[in-house]
Amino acid sequence: MNVLIHPTYFPSISHFVAMVQANNVTFEVEDNFQKQTNRNRMYIYSPNGLQLLNIPVKHSKEESKRLFKDTRLETAFDWQKQHFKSLEAAYRTSPFFEYFEDDIRPIFEKKHQFMMDLNFEIHEILMDCLGLKLPYTKTEEYFKTPEQTDLRFLANGKIDINTFEPYTQVFQEKHGFLNNLSILDLLFNEGRYAVDYLKSQTLVK
Repeated sequence: MNVLIHPTYFPSISHFVAMVQANNVTFEVEDNFQKQTNRNRMYIYSPNGLQLLNIPVKHSKEESKRLFKDTRLETAFDWQKQHFKSLEAAYRTSPFFEYFEDDIRPIFEKKHQFMMDLNFEIHEILMDCLGLKLPYTKTEEYFKTPEQTDLRFLANGKIDINTFEPYTQVFQEKHGFLNNLSILDLLFNEGRYAVDYLKSQTLVK
């Protein structure tokens, strides 16, 4: 199966289920930027339950015509510091946070200009953390009806209805199991066992 998918900010578990189970992965890089999607946000399990971490982006006068690959990050806000502090509060007591902390931290210390560059760097870091090699290609033009299995909708959490098997989460005794969070939730709680989990899950296409 050849899947077409978006490069998103610390992608959801459904994104990784799709990529791990695919024969070929193609990333969409020619579409317009869309607000309120996982292109620039992720969901984690905080001590108070579900928490959204959102990256501010620079606004454009021609908002509707702006390509995602041309979307710049807003550098006036120190979102990196805020996001890493939130991850520490959420996962410092998880089994594998300290194991992967040095791999993840540089993302929050580097000043990226473009959202897409950040997302691709995150992808490479996550591949190393999971011990995976998933070759991919990038689109060269936009197709409304692509040849690949179109999973671009997974970037929109409101449309992504995938439900996965529970695994142990830090605060589940307080708030229960939270489904389909950022891959970081699975990584910090399960370590490299996360790969076996991803391979065993069923994705709604």
